[in-house]
Amino acid sequence: MSTVQTWRSLLEGDGPSHDEVVTHARVLDVELPYGAGTLALITLDNGFDHTKPNTFGPRGLLELNDALDQVAARDDLAAVGVTGKPFIFAVGADLKGVSALEGREQAELVARLGHDVFRRLGELTVPSFAFVNGAAMGGGVEVALHCAYRTISSGVPALALPECFLGLVPGWGGTYLLPRLIGAANALKVIIENPLNQNKMLRGPQAYELGIADAMFEPADFLEESLRWAARVLTGETTVERAEVDTGKAWDDAVAQARWFAEGKLHGAAPAPLRALDLVAAAKDRSRDEGFAAEDEALADLIMSPEFRSGLYSFDLVQKRAKRPAGAPDKALARPVTKVGVVGAGLMASQLALLFARRLNVPVVLTDLDQERLDKGVGYVHGEVDKLLGRGRVSADEASRLKGLVTGSLTKDAFADADFVIEAVFEEMGVKQKVFAEVEAVVSPECVLATNTSSLSVSEMAAKLKHPERVVGFHFFNPVAVLPLLEIVRGERTDDAALATAFATGKALKKSCVLVKDAPAFVVNRILLRLQAEILKTVQEGTPIEVVERSTNPLGLPMSPFVLMGLVGPAIALHVGETLHAAFPERFPLSDGLAKLVAAGKPGVYRPDFSLDPEAVALFEGGTSPSTEEQVLSRALDGLAEEIKIMLDEGVVAAPEDIDLCLILGAGWPFHLGGITPYLDRTGIAEKVDGARFHS
Repeated sequence: MSTVQTWRSLLEGDGPSHDEVVTHARVLDVELPYGAGTLALITLDNGFDHTKPNTFGPRGLLELNDALDQVAARDDLAAVGVTGKPFIFAVGADLKGVSALEGREQAELVARLGHDVFRRLGELTVPSFAFVNGAAMGGGVEVALHCAYRTISSGVPALALPECFLGLVPGWGGTYLLPRLIGAANALKVIIENPLNQNKMLRGPQAYELGIADAMFEPADFLEESLRWAARVLTGETTVERAEVDTGKAWDDAVAQARWFAEGKLHGAAPAPLRALDLVAAAKDRSRDEGFAAEDEALADLIMSPEFRSGLYSFDLVQKRAKRPAGAPDKALARPVTKVGVVGAGLMASQLALLFARRLNVPVVLTDLDQERLDKGVGYVHGEVDKLLGRGRVSADEASRLKGLVTGSLTKDAFADADFVIEAVFEEMGVKQKVFAEVEAVVSPECVLATNTSSLSVSEMAAKLKHPERVVGFHFFNPVAVLPLLEIVRGERTDDAALATAFATGKALKKSCVLVKDAPAFVVNRILLRLQAEILKTVQEGTPIEVVERSTNPLGLPMSPFVLMGLVGPAIALHVGETLHAAFPERFPLSDGLAKLVAAGKPGVYRPDFSLDPEAVALFEGGTSPSTEEQVLSRALDGLAEEIKIMLDEGVVAAPEDIDLCLILGAGWPFHLGGITPYLDRTGIAEKVDGARFHS
């Protein structure tokens, strides 16, 4: 029995229980120009608008197979084309359906079904064309790869093979077809590097430059131009030329480089990227049948792995909970924001100014104490806009408009007509209170005052104001343009209108917002500082820094503890640590070594070449009771389990899911862990430390 027949039987009987949103495959004949003949155009469409993208479950794959049966039976066609509904080509497998699979046998069956259906596009007796009109990910990209030719819209916002990010591999042809199309080095950027860099996406022009598409057209008349291009290919007027792929040393070198990158990112903690690398490495010598069979085996193994199940939990948080923040007030209460003020003109303030101008498209004015600082801050914004222009991210007109939106002023009078003012000044309570008092004197009573503090009390900051109800925490993470988390902090007297305005503004900035209680260091910094506190204790006791740095490798965190400290800056780490020590001295002891590091003016324990700085290391020496890597990790995780339970009991956030969401989006916590709380449940640490799991 074929895989298609097996699935028909399964779906008619007691197959996987899941209400699939079926992506239909509708066939329409199109008469091509230039006498090229008839093209059967298959449109993928699940019947919903672009907010519910096309995905592939078993029923959708069978519908596509039926459409291919229909066109394959005809002898009057010159070509077959595949495109998507408006704004969406297809975004891959139906992940809910994948999670409902019952055992490895069904997992392998769904892998084989994808191959058996998609490969038909490359085995028709006439040429096949993919017209990638919108977002394409995973299986959507693989549908296109099976076709003989591809066009892409310059307006495509996202094209990716994100499977390794989720704990899978591109298993419907991706690891075999893509490197053979664009070379192993470029393919591994898409398969390995981009997913492990915060799941980076390609835009249409980038995909075209890599050679994933053969032609690119503007969105307005994309399909019409694609059909004309296809006609010219069929008549021989246009010849598609592709660079020859090097299947020798260059291929092996690309795999080795990608393997080094993946190991450096994950330290072997997640199996999917390494499995994908093995598939690409072998693809240079395998036949297509062998390559596809190896993908089937890899998918079957990984679909049933705990890492993929954890990845699904993380994905659900990012796709759903992040878009419907728990505890957010009625959005109808939000006030319009037509002008923004930024107090300060340093690096963080300048990053904020650029973000507000780009996303809100409103005037943004920076203030600072002297003209030199102000000119530097505005100059930074203009320089970043020039970089965007140079990379083709904005047009010349848009670049000029953005520069015009961002200005500077030496007085806060420029905030008189602002609706939203955010401070990004020195992290000291007295300074921030003084700034807000000065701002309040010139703005309207409805203007929201936001603080980007990373640890200080929002309530205390607002206490001396006439209108403390307007003050809200608006905590970004660095780099501002990359990390999507925004911790929105409600002070003791913050009202619903200010809070609703903050959430609406955060959404307009394209950030994922989480409501946080006004508690020391909020969520991400409190958890990371508890981790740091536990680790620094072991260093003070005599554990070598090299041992500590290796201790977290089993988690696959984006950075080791002391690399993270160097990125944040020891002075900032010490300041936040002092805030937490003042609130919770028993759980957040101060580190003499860290204080000495800051006093010595050291940027961290590493030199620029990432070798340890002996002078910095010596500042931490003196202990006589070293721990092993396993002991360091155990103590750190026990501390996290305790701290998270306390935070939930205090109501810092609504639920464990919000803790996980904050760490994933604000600290790059790996998807394959499924957030920290499921990991602590899965490993038994939560029950050992707290007496109960975080999740039922």
